[in-house]
Amino acid sequence: MEIASKVIIGLIAALHLYFLYFEMFAWETIGRKTFKQIPPEVFPKTKSMAANQGLYNGFLVAGLIWSILIEDPQWSAYVAIFFLGCVLVAGLYAAATVSKKIFWIQGLPALIALILIHLK
Repeated sequence: MEIASKVIIGLIAALHLYFLYFEMFAWETIGRKTFKQIPPEVFPKTKSMAANQGLYNGFLVAGLIWSILIEDPQWSAYVAIFFLGCVLVAGLYAAATVSKKIFWIQGLPALIALILIHLK
């Protein structure tokens, strides 16, 4: 279970690294393709807001990668639980306020990783 949870944590970190990239550096290109329901004229006006969201995704990436690199299994699990919990809460909030699809992309993988950690 430990290897499976670390693989999923790594995949979640990679996903959030992608979110960081498109929110901070490609908001007006990838962002427009991703969020088609937002009118195109909104993207230039919200570029700094999206970059701020991207920065927060970077913090999640840093924490998730840190949890994988910690050698002590118990401490690694605690750090992973915290950051996965943050991802899960963000996924639930986004599903409730933006689109249910976000839960399947963001929240469910975090929930699966949390379950795997607790099954160790």
